[in-house]
Amino acid sequence: MRFTMEMTDVAVRTFQKSLQECITEKEMAAIIDCNVEQVGGVVQAASSTILFGERTKLSHGTPTQHPIKNNEPAFIEIGGHKNGYACGLVRSALLGRHAETELLHNLSMEVLDAVISAIKPGATAGEVDSAGREALKQLGRTEFLNHRVGYQSGIRWSERGNISLEPGATDTLEPNMTLHMPIILCGESGYLIGTSESVLVTERGAEILSHTPHTLYRA
Repeated sequence: MRFTMEMTDVAVRTFQKSLQECITEKEMAAIIDCNVEQVGGVVQAASSTILFGERTKLSHGTPTQHPIKNNEPAFIEIGGHKNGYACGLVRSALLGRHAETELLHNLSMEVLDAVISAIKPGATAGEVDSAGREALKQLGRTEFLNHRVGYQSGIRWSERGNISLEPGATDTLEPNMTLHMPIILCGESGYLIGTSESVLVTERGAEILSHTPHTLYRA
């Protein structure tokens, strides 16, 4: 999982550094694949999402020839892959300015930080979910979150393990579990913007595996 996160970080940093006006989603995907392969890794293409502009209103989407324009958002969910294991990240970026993207991302970071702080051995999946929702409630924007705050991860990203961080879930977290928390908020205009972390549950709490900040990247 640590190795796959290294590959995920390479993919995300490539996404950020390559973002420029008129680049297409497919061109971005090709650059990412090339850079990850150069460091001896692969990304799980079937589970990757790269969306630009109005297409960030889609919950998932494989890359197309759609280009990004100035003052538009960009969104990626991607994971390195090795021996069946995958470690995912969500990152959002902005080319210029876009008020809804900035609002949603600021809120998503508050929720993510609350969720990460609640992760520890003995906590239930429902308690972790509740911590995220309470943070959004305090910010007066509960309507922006319409899904669970995360899930158990590990082998075969698409299977996602057995634990879902959702309201009322009674599963108990244990040391050495790995979790992915994609906090993606839906704004009034339909944009889906957010951020995530993959973490290791330790005796001291959550260890963030990525070395790429979950702040909004500005190109």
